[in-house]
Amino acid sequence: MSTDHAASGRRYRIYSAASLGDALRHYRAEAGLTQAQLAEATGLQRSYLSELECGKETEQLTRILRLLRHLGVRMTLDKADW
Repeated sequence: MSTDHAASGRRYRIYSAASLGDALRHYRAEAGLTQAQLAEATGLQRSYLSELECGKETEQLTRILRLLRHLGVRMTLDKADW
């Protein structure tokens, strides 16, 4: 997991399905939610959320990461201030 430490908290640089999973798990836990609670609130299956947190590369995620790599950019996740 690659992270930057910003004044407002933790930042996650997303390079792979595993780094996205780490970030999702961190922010879910920080919010005090179980996988089941977050899945219900977002309309996802808990098993799908579990796969994402474990770093499984889904078809959609594979496509997004491929697009980002091709463009030479990356995602960085940090806590929203809104």
